Amino acid sequence: MAATAGWDSGDLIEVFKALGNPARLQIMQWLKDPDTHFGEYEPIADRRTVGVCVTHIQAKSGLAQSTVSSYMSTLERAGLVRPTRVGKWTHYRRDEERLAQLARAIDTAI
Repeated sequence: MAATAGWDSGDLIEVFKALGNPARLQIMQWLKDPDTHFGEYEPIADRRTVGVCVTHIQAKSGLAQSTVSSYMSTLERAGLVRPTRVGKWTHYRRDEERLAQLARAIDTAI
């Protein structure tokens, strides 16, 4: 399969694997509107620009910290989220530009 808008078939497979897990898909949905989904947690930094603290993702999901860290690493490797360190905390936000590229690549490839 030819590369599509900077995405090769391996990239697409990694994305589909990452999103094939229900918990990771749910996290991506939550991160789309962080103020709504994480409003009950006091933000450490601006959610829109920096993202959501991994401890808040862990608390909302009810998953073990190690599981959430692993899931976020998977989403990061797939190019779906970007991490930012704020002090000792890691925050994650969706990479909307990359997600738009992904949508175009899927439209072209499938």
